Amino acid sequence: MPHHASRHLAEGPRVGIRHFTYEDGAEFTARARESKDLHQPWLFPPTTTQAYTAYAGRLIEDPSKTGFLVCDKSDGAIGGFININNIVEGGFQSGALGYGAFAHAAGRGLMREGLDLVVRYAFGPMRLHRLEINVQPGNAASIALARGCGFRLEGFSQKMLFVDGAWRDHERWAITTEMITPPGRD
Repeated sequence: MPHHASRHLAEGPRVGIRHFTYEDGAEFTARARESKDLHQPWLFPPTTTQAYTAYAGRLIEDPSKTGFLVCDKSDGAIGGFININNIVEGGFQSGALGYGAFAHAAGRGLMREGLDLVVRYAFGPMRLHRLEINVQPGNAASIALARGCGFRLEGFSQKMLFVDGAWRDHERWAITTEMITPPGRD
């Protein structure tokens, strides 16, 4: 099931990140179906080929979005995904992150490593200055990932996003380039 055609944009000890491709649809949707209990009620990634094609198309073709697959280097399997949405350039240089782990990779630290790689890629080659994550307060795993990757809690937004049939409250977590320790200076 793993797709090996794309090379990694960045690599850590256990994972690499790469952009979405249309060819990833079969593996991505199978992983999403296997992970339904892990994702819901927080997240609803595409589970059909048609939905994946539309989803991936937005990430591939829309310059205000980009998506990364977190791939296990040991076997190439997709362990999760991290998207940067609402990318604004100019004086803002910012984007909003969304992410999800797949069940087979959950709890193994792969998403932590992948998110660290995406943050460094966003602040390096993409030249962004700030990334924000909006998380529903009850989503402990997502909050732990944001906190573990150095994001700071900045506030609370009531009824911010329409998720699972209702407007949901979200905590706002953010990180800026100034908060990142350069490699080798830890």
